Amino acid sequence: MKKEGNETVTNCHALKMRAADGKMRLTDVADTEQFFRLVQSIPSPKAEPFKRWIAQVAAERLEQMQDPELSIEQAVDDYRRLGYSESWINQRLKSIEVRKLLTDEWKRGGVEGQQYASLTDIITAARTLKGRPTPLPLPCMEGSIYSVARLSH
Repeated sequence: MKKEGNETVTNCHALKMRAADGKMRLTDVADTEQFFRLVQSIPSPKAEPFKRWIAQVAAERLEQMQDPELSIEQAVDDYRRLGYSESWINQRLKSIEVRKLLTDEWKRGGVEGQQYASLTDIITAARTLKGRPTPLPLPCMEGSIYSVARLSH
């Protein structure tokens, strides 16, 4: 491959990893994108099934970008494959919808950057309290009467 001018390993980094003999040895590593590019560059029939799979996944992702509902269907299928119950999946989808409505409201109220994380931390803390959480007004919510307790249930 080097004769062809392909120096794929130049994008890889070496990390010490435990080898089969138990010793720590420098090993070439790559991130996901680098790995896929490496596989695409392999001129071998044995790499073809993997290349076809990459192309299929890319095509599906492009379809999902054209029709976002396909992404939701894919997420539901993935949750099922991972063994989650229908009840859990439905609850997860509802929580995503509620979180989107909430963050949209925060944006309208002027929340920016790190404030999202702070507000999320408040909600998480309220949800983990035993018993009924005390309603806490959220900052930056002009004209809105929201409470952590209400939003966290």
